[in-house]
Amino acid sequence: MDRKTLLLLIVASLGYFVDIYDITLFGIVKQESLESFMPHATKAQEDIITNTGIFLFNMQMIGMLIGGLLWGILGDKKGRLTVLFGSILLYSLANIINAFVFDVNAYAFTRLLAGIGLAGELGAGITLVAELMTKENRGYGTMVIVTFGALGAVTAEMVHRNSQGLADWVNNTFGYELMGWQVVYILGGVMGLLLLAMRVGSMESGMFKKAAAENVKKGNMAMLFTRKNFPKYLKCILIGVPVWYVIGILVFNSQKVFAPALGVVPNIVDGKEVGVVNGVAIMYAYIGLSVGDLISGLLSQLLKSRKKVVFIYLAFTLLLVLYFLFFAKGISVST
Repeated sequence: MDRKTLLLLIVASLGYFVDIYDITLFGIVKQESLESFMPHATKAQEDIITNTGIFLFNMQMIGMLIGGLLWGILGDKKGRLTVLFGSILLYSLANIINAFVFDVNAYAFTRLLAGIGLAGELGAGITLVAELMTKENRGYGTMVIVTFGALGAVTAEMVHRNSQGLADWVNNTFGYELMGWQVVYILGGVMGLLLLAMRVGSMESGMFKKAAAENVKKGNMAMLFTRKNFPKYLKCILIGVPVWYVIGILVFNSQKVFAPALGVVPNIVDGKEVGVVNGVAIMYAYIGLSVGDLISGLLSQLLKSRKKVVFIYLAFTLLLVLYFLFFAKGISVST
């Protein structure tokens, strides 16, 4: 691997790290942020906060759907680097703005923009690395990116745990009063802008340059729906559905939906009950994702088959989801 490719691999890994930090950020701070301008003194107000959180998460996901199509087309037409720079700038600014939003509609709009931006990072980064590395080694390249990137969610929760201390430091140093959740959003945006500065020296892939020189069709969505390509495209989408179901539905809604539904028994720490918290659930899920990404990448290279590894992983996912939903009544927080 030459020095430029190694540099791109490092930057792509950092990019996915920041991307995952920002994707999971809302799930970690949504309760705290909404409570700051939607006090929940009554049960009805708590239900409003829960439903608002689901609505805002859906807005972020709609943004990611739009962004997936938008950046994919632009990546083919204008190049992978254009997409990387544009998407990072959009979600970084959206997260910084989100720190100063105290209205549900404005909050929804910023999550929509952030979602559009977040959708471009991984696709463009993985594509660049895959096009620059040999077919024998690109599996290791993508393994490094996703393994390191998944730790972004772990970092997001750790930052959140110390966010009030950071907010107090800002207040004491600059005299500007911030809440903890605002600091977490601002740090996410700042990390994205720093990443953008790092990526200025990145290079475009030779495969894209060659395609541009040959004047082939680029960014043509109709190519996905041909008899040859559509079955593959649909299968790739269906592979991802159960994975995101676990993360986006089961894990992101641990605190307000699934813990009460399952009757999860709180842990007792220093004589106090400690229940399920979204941020902790997300952190542990992404520790598992990071380890799983590493193992799946190594298995794919060892077995010389990604299909076998996908089948094994989805089978285990199915078994664990069935256990969680139907046989986990009354489990402890730790379990």
